[in-house]
Amino acid sequence: MQLAALPAVDAVVISHDHYDHLDIDTVVALVGMQRALFLVPLGVGAHLRSWGVPQDRIVELDWNQSAQVDELTVVCVPARHFSGRFLSRNTTLWASWAFVGPNHRAYFGGDTGYTKSFTQIGADHGPFDLTLLPIGAYNTAWPDIHMNPEEAVRAHLDVTDSGSGMLVPVHWGTFRLAPHPWGEPVERLLAAAEPEHVTVAVPLPGQRVDPTGPMRLHPWWRL
Repeated sequence: MQLAALPAVDAVVISHDHYDHLDIDTVVALVGMQRALFLVPLGVGAHLRSWGVPQDRIVELDWNQSAQVDELTVVCVPARHFSGRFLSRNTTLWASWAFVGPNHRAYFGGDTGYTKSFTQIGADHGPFDLTLLPIGAYNTAWPDIHMNPEEAVRAHLDVTDSGSGMLVPVHWGTFRLAPHPWGEPVERLLAAAEPEHVTVAVPLPGQRVDPTGPMRLHPWWRL
């Protein structure tokens, strides 16, 4: 999806400063095209300021701090990962995010390994109607930083009410960061979700998702 095709955006939410999650060209383009705030974990604001993002459009939060975007409360919550760009490492914070509205709640897992924090996040800010959870770039050599598809289903169960709500997989199919086949993450996710009765939506790139209504599962990734 082209950035110019985006509708008006209320907020740009960043999980951490790794290159595949924080791209300078995308940020600079969004600053010019949108009026949205940038919500980032502690330390990430320095990158944005150096790229020309105005200070009054940057909201920098520690874990368990929140910001208000109109009627939406956005909460910075823990994730199990790390941070760094070029030679720096772990000088900025990484995070997942909870979105609490008047009628619905959503959870964005960011980039994370499976963590017991999911249960606490669900208790504090859920249950969530929608989860956006990473499912790709997993390997037994680095289980602490990237969870696998089965763990994503487990995380969804942790933060929802007995597995209700919709799970939308993210962090797969874009960058090749692990040796698993391209379509394997989503196939494993669907297989793990079925016995748990977890609803999964796998939208086409750029396709909108309505978590309040049914969404036909079209296996476009197999084409």
